[in-house]
Amino acid sequence: MAGQQFQYDDSGNTFFYFLTSFVGLIVIPATYYLWPRDQNAEQLRLKSLRRVHGRCLWYRLRLLKSQQSVVPTLKKAALLFGWAVFLLLAYKVSKLDREYQEYNPYEVLSLDPGSSLSEIKKQYRVLSLKFHPDRGGDEATFMRIAKAYAALTNEQSRKNWEMYGNPDGPGATSFGIALPAWIVDQKNSMLVLLVYGLAFMVILPVVVGTWWYRSIRYSGDQILINTTQLFMHFMYKTPNMNMKRLVMVLTAAFEFDPRSNKEATIRPTDNIEVPQLIRELGNINVKKKEPPFCYPYSLKARVLVLSHLARMDVSEELDEDQRFVVKKSPALLQEMINVGCQLTMMANSRGGFHAPRLVTIENCMKLTQMIVQGLQESKSPLLQLPHFEEEHLRYCISKKYKVRSLQDLVSLKDSDRRSMLRFMGEEKYDEVMAVLGSFPHITMDTKLQVLDDEDSNNITAGSIVTVTVTLSRKRMVEVFEKEQEPSPCPGEESAPTEEVGDASKVKAKQVWQNKNKGTKKTAKSKKKKLTKKKTTPAPVKSKQANGSLVAGNETPSAAKEEDEEGSDKGSESDEAETNKDSPSERDEDSDKQSDTEVDEMAGDDEEEWEALQQSIQRRERALLETKSKVTHAAYSLYYPEEKQEWWWLYIADRRDQTLVSMPYHVCTLKDTEEVELKFPAPSKTGNYQYSVILRSDSYLGLDQIKPLKLEVHEAKAMLDNHPQWDIPDTEEEDEEQEDSDGIEESEDDDDND
Repeated sequence: MAGQQFQYDDSGNTFFYFLTSFVGLIVIPATYYLWPRDQNAEQLRLKSLRRVHGRCLWYRLRLLKSQQSVVPTLKKAALLFGWAVFLLLAYKVSKLDREYQEYNPYEVLSLDPGSSLSEIKKQYRVLSLKFHPDRGGDEATFMRIAKAYAALTNEQSRKNWEMYGNPDGPGATSFGIALPAWIVDQKNSMLVLLVYGLAFMVILPVVVGTWWYRSIRYSGDQILINTTQLFMHFMYKTPNMNMKRLVMVLTAAFEFDPRSNKEATIRPTDNIEVPQLIRELGNINVKKKEPPFCYPYSLKARVLVLSHLARMDVSEELDEDQRFVVKKSPALLQEMINVGCQLTMMANSRGGFHAPRLVTIENCMKLTQMIVQGLQESKSPLLQLPHFEEEHLRYCISKKYKVRSLQDLVSLKDSDRRSMLRFMGEEKYDEVMAVLGSFPHITMDTKLQVLDDEDSNNITAGSIVTVTVTLSRKRMVEVFEKEQEPSPCPGEESAPTEEVGDASKVKAKQVWQNKNKGTKKTAKSKKKKLTKKKTTPAPVKSKQANGSLVAGNETPSAAKEEDEEGSDKGSESDEAETNKDSPSERDEDSDKQSDTEVDEMAGDDEEEWEALQQSIQRRERALLETKSKVTHAAYSLYYPEEKQEWWWLYIADRRDQTLVSMPYHVCTLKDTEEVELKFPAPSKTGNYQYSVILRSDSYLGLDQIKPLKLEVHEAKAMLDNHPQWDIPDTEEEDEEQEDSDGIEESEDDDDND
């Protein structure tokens, strides 16, 4: 471009500005994201979990890893080195002379701004005598002095200086490139070209291509696409999958194949150690010739999973491989659940094939619990607790205690619990109670409605039903602390307090067992008590009417006469009161009743509108905010990494063994969580019995099932002629007359023109 010049930085000053900015853009964000978090905070967190999780495998591995890890130290050293380079460059830049300064003739002449013309001339005379070349002065300095004098005394030069900052007028724009001149020197041209070609034509394409081809092999949940296709094939092939078949499909995932995943390994010692484990485990379908179940990697992963569930000891080399397989399994089972849901939706929309049965998807959830806890399907949930062994279960399932679940253990009295667990010492008992108290206790409330409808409580055929489930989490310790609170029983109030205590026991059993029969019985008993209380005065009245109870010296005949007179008077007074009510008063009463009904309807509409607005606001907040998936650390003795408590929530038809709503993975339940499950109502009218099911992905024996009754009515018929479209004939005639008048007026205007 004309008037512009490009030049390289021979001195290298501008290159330091560029380099400082470049290093700062790297160091500052890297420090924010990569600087190791406070190790003391992590140590304090682990210390707080020690009382409950001290025996867990993941806890011991975390402590060992924190002691041996040098990665935080290397990160700190690299970041500190980057900051040292950045500060050194900043110091270098601050010491550089300013090459481009604003031209100021007053500074050249050593005058204050706004000096008079006589002062300028006087100063120029003094400086010219000093710096004139004929008197031995510096020629360049004298030229600057003469230029400054001209800028302040010559009218044209002064205008140029005020407008362009230069007494000579506008000059050519010069751009300096922040690269040293040696880079474009002809001697170094081949070397620079080689470096540029290697960086942008070899290294950059290789890095981008490698990242791309690795990323396209994985789904959004970091599961191999080939594994997802494998799961879809076998779930389509076997809709009803038992636990043994499910383990085979799980361990056939390509994540365990060394050809697809470099983290998986096949060791030479596997030919000796794996057959030994197979002989100890027994029948695990070794002779199955169906690929990929017969491949070595699949067989090894299957043996490691089954030995983990059996809590068998393995060698150190296999122990490392077993940890890898166990850590990968929950994510793979979640992918199997997602695949089952996709096949179910495809079968419901298209048809033509059988969707996976409900038992298949529930087996995936149950296998996740088994892998996290390291327990087989037939084992007792009590073995999740520390210090519990198989031989100890006989104390629990005896006829005296009948403890078969965690809820039964919690509902025992403290004295009975201590006597049952007498084989433990005091320290072991306290540890068991601390672990049991940390287990979750979930209460589940459901609300059934049809959103975006005039009558939200009326479910019609084909409508979209929304079930709002509110989950509240508490610890087990809060539950059995309430049960152990002593109830006062002073003197005469002993009987009522016993009844309250019995009722509390019944309620506690209902909380743990979730039986509807108990609630029905209590409701019936309450009704019977109320009816008894109401009917007790009846025989007294009958006796008085019959004259069996007479006060004073009255005879039975006199009592009868008085009763007859009283009844006659009562009937006459009733007739008089009825005659007093005139038709006008009745009309007023009916008007008041209608007004109150209208007010109640308006109040109900306002409440529904407010509830709708609140639900919309909740949805918007849920879409905008991202909750942390760190909830509560699950207690697992044999799982190799820290596992968070997550849950599955879904609606199912257990009679037909089908899913009604897709399972929702609740990953943010800390205290309370509200989840909306939506599904289309059946196309046929009638009563339907569904179940709202909550399943844990970390614990055995804490699942909950709540019945959901659905009454489907016929859909309202569409109105062909809605009242708002009914236009009276007079209005149509008026509109036609106005249109005709407008047309005539326009024609008259055209004629006048």
